[in-house]
Amino acid sequence: MAGHSKWANIRHKKAAQDAKRGKVFTKVIKELMVAAKNGGSDPDANPRLRQAISTAKAANMPNDTMTRAIQKGAGELEGVTYEETTYEGYGPGGVAIMMDVMTDNKNRTVAEIRHIMSKHGGKLGENGSVGWMFEKSGQIILSANGQDEDAVFEEALEAGAEDFIASDDEFIITASPADTVDVAETLGGKGYAVVSSAVEMVPKNTVKVEGNDVNRLITLMDYLEDHDDIQNIYSNFEIDDADL
Repeated sequence: MAGHSKWANIRHKKAAQDAKRGKVFTKVIKELMVAAKNGGSDPDANPRLRQAISTAKAANMPNDTMTRAIQKGAGELEGVTYEETTYEGYGPGGVAIMMDVMTDNKNRTVAEIRHIMSKHGGKLGENGSVGWMFEKSGQIILSANGQDEDAVFEEALEAGAEDFIASDDEFIITASPADTVDVAETLGGKGYAVVSSAVEMVPKNTVKVEGNDVNRLITLMDYLEDHDDIQNIYSNFEIDDADL
C-alpha cells in the first residue's frame, strides 16, 4: 500500500489530549457545517456529511451539538460561513506538507500559516507543489487489543477493505474513499474498536528524516496542528520511533 503517514500515527496518539483541549470538537463542527453547506443536510444523499457524522460520533459529540452544526451549514440556522482551501509546502528535511483549511478570513489565515512555516524551518509553496505526492484514500484505524491479526485481515477484506497492515498496537485498514464509512461501520458492528475513520491524503512514498530535523519537524507539525483553521495535515515523512 502507499506509505501511511507517520504524522497520522502520531496524531492518533495525541487525540485524547486534543479532545481535552476541545480541539477535536472545533474541527469536527467546521467539517459538519461545510459538508452540509456543500451537499445538504441529508447524510444518505451526502457521503461527506455521513463521514463527518461518523467522526463526530467517534469523538462522543452530543447529538444536539452535531445537529446545530449541520443546520447552520445547511442555512437552517444562522452561523459563520467558512471557506475551505488547501495549502502546500515543505518542512525541515525537505518533507512535503499538505493542509486542509477552513476559515472565515483567508488573508489572515494564510499569513499566520506562512509565519509558522518560516519560523520553524518550513516554507509555504504554490498550489500543486506537493499535491502530486499524495493520493486520496480511506484510512480506518482499529485497536489491536489482543485481536488475531489473520482474523481481522479476513473480516476487513470481507467488509470491503483494499489493504491492511499491523502497526504497533493498531491495525491500519485502507478503503476507497466512498466505502470508508461502510467498512468502518461494518467492522464496528462486529465488535472491533474503531479508533478513527477518515478520508486522508496518503503519501505515495515517504522521506526519512534524521538528526536535528526530527525535533524541528515535529515542532512545526505541532504548531500547525494547533492552528484553529487547519482541519487536517498530511505529510510524507518517516521517523524512527527511537528518534521521537
